Amino acid sequence: MAMFDLPTDTKQARKEYALFRKRLLEDGFHRMQYSIYLRPCSSKESTEVHLRRIRAFLPPEGEVAVLSITDKQYERMEFMLGKLRECSPQMPDQLELF
Repeated sequence: MAMFDLPTDTKQARKEYALFRKRLLEDGFHRMQYSIYLRPCSSKESTEVHLRRIRAFLPPEGEVAVLSITDKQYERMEFMLGKLRECSPQMPDQLELF
């Protein structure tokens, strides 16, 4: 589980943030929340490979934390959802005369 807090106050910082996210996705991570990404790893060696990759593409500023949890620990995670929002009514298509 990779968690990060990266600055986005400048154009360059936003570019580095987007590149970091892109590289996480390319490395097989899936977004759980805006700044939390998950990736299953089959072994401790596989986990080390992905840790090295994250270290290799770390942005120069900000904070990244990686937490390794076992399948059993993940199974015990509780997901709590609030009430789902209703979608706004869909706008009708524009009237075409011809």
